[in-house]
This record gives sequence, structure tokens and C-alpha cells, in this order.
Amino acid sequence: MTVSIIIIVALLLDIIFGEPRRWHPLVGFGTIANWLENKLNHSYRNNHFLSFLAGFFAWSLLVLPAILLLWFFEYFLTRFQGMQLSFEILIGILCLTFSLGTKSLTQHAVAVSNALKQSDIALARKKTALIVSRDTSMSDETAINRATIESVLENGGDAIFSAIFWFIIFGAPGVIFYRLSNTLDAMWGYKTVRFNYFGRTAARVDDALNWLPARLTALSYALAGSTLKGLSCWKKQAKYWHGVNPGVVMASGAGALQISLGGDATYHGQPITRPELGCDNIPQVADIERAIRLLYKSIFIWLIIIVAGDYFIV
Repeated sequence: MTVSIIIIVALLLDIIFGEPRRWHPLVGFGTIANWLENKLNHSYRNNHFLSFLAGFFAWSLLVLPAILLLWFFEYFLTRFQGMQLSFEILIGILCLTFSLGTKSLTQHAVAVSNALKQSDIALARKKTALIVSRDTSMSDETAINRATIESVLENGGDAIFSAIFWFIIFGAPGVIFYRLSNTLDAMWGYKTVRFNYFGRTAARVDDALNWLPARLTALSYALAGSTLKGLSCWKKQAKYWHGVNPGVVMASGAGALQISLGGDATYHGQPITRPELGCDNIPQVADIERAIRLLYKSIFIWLIIIVAGDYFIV
């Protein structure tokens, strides 16, 4: 039952306390990643191959040594006679807790919802801009609702379920490998002049790491909401969305909530026409909280399966 205990404790710590306001390891990692990208990327932007190689080198330098260091640290600590299990649980809880983003994600979504309830569209735009990469400066209430719900659904997969999945598969090194790779994708995985080739390694690794967890997330969203609608939208609509994973999660989530997501949005100054996902119902402010409840119901489903699997395997 060790895996179940670690996951439950880490989730509770994340839900109760959230991310530390100071000295979060990922903030320091992001600072180093920005410095390294500025050093390596600018010289090769006009040479696609060299830009790709620089990105591959930067990704390797940031991710692989950290994983090896953690593995050796974990190996060394678990050599202490009689303390193996205690160290394993402690390291697992710390690594998984720092890799989760449940409270942070829901707090940002609730902040948008509260601003809209107070009819403060300017504040709602600012709060939405904190959790999405699209331009929100001219967004109306419907666009803000869509953006926030899409963020809850997609980031729920990235910041919660994928992290749990890789912890189950490979323990503390697995979840840290995933979280660092996902962070670099969030920073570099854009099809812009600056990152199109430099960030390609980060984007492809993240796609691979999220492929199975994204589909498990989509299934859990469907089970936690309108199941038939969720599964139907996933099957019919996900294939038209950009990327191999986001459409799966958001189509299922939109169908489970029986609302409409997707549509036009502006990214990096460029208007983008995105496929429609879900049903015909225009998302309302109340649907933001419904999306959060769907997320928590899905977490509960995962915990039931994890605890049951841990019990029967042991």
C-alpha cells in the first residue's frame, strides 16, 4: 500500500497547502532554463538544424543530470538498514507534492469565476491571462469562460494525472523526469520563430510522456460527468484538434460537461481558428466551478482504482 499512501498524502498536502510562495524548486528550474535558452538559442535561430541541436542539448543538460542525481540520492538513502521504507515514502511524498498543481490550478480558476460574478471583466481578463497563453485583452465573458475551463481540463491532465501516472510507473525519478520535461514544454514548446526548432525536443518528449495519461484522463472525465457525451465527443472531435493529447482531454471534458469549447483565439498576435469541441451549450460562469468539480471527481476515481490496485497487487 506504499504507493497509495504516498499519492494520497501528496494530494492532500497539495490541496491543503498548494505550491510554496517562495523557494519552489520549479521556479528555480525555470530561471535556469531561461538563462540557458538565452545563451544557446539566439545564435542559431536562422539555422534550423543547429537550433534543434541546441534545444536537444539544453533539454538534456537540464533534465538528465537532475534525474541521475535524484536516483543516486534515493539509492544512497535507502541503503540505511531499517530505514529503506521511511526514506522511500518521504522522498516519494516530497517529489510528488512538488510536481502536483491541484490547488494552484483551482485557485486561479476560482479567481476568474469570482471576478466574472462581480462583473469585473477587466480583472477576469487579467486572471485568465495567468493560466493561458492566448491573448485575453479583448476577451468577452464567453471567451473567458471557455479559456478558463479549457485550462482546468488540460492542465488537470498535465499537472495532476500525468504526474501521478509517472510516479506509479517509475516512482520519484519518474515523476520528476515528467515534471521537468513538461515544464520545458510549457516554456519552449511553441511553434514560433524563437522556439519552433529549439523547443522541438521538449515538445516531442512531452507528447510521448502524456500520450497514455491523457487518454486515461479523458476516460476519467467521461466517467465523472456525462459519460456517453464525453466518449462520443472524444471519438468524433479530438482528432481534429492540434497536437496528439490536448484535444483528447478537452473534447472528453467538454462532452462530459455538455458545453462548447474551442473556437477562435489569438496566440502570440496571430488569430487562430480552432475546432469546436463538446456540445452546443455556451459555457457560463457556473461551468467553471462545474469543471473544477469534474476534476475532483476524476481524482476520486483515480484514487479508488489506485488503492484497489495497490491492495490486490500486494
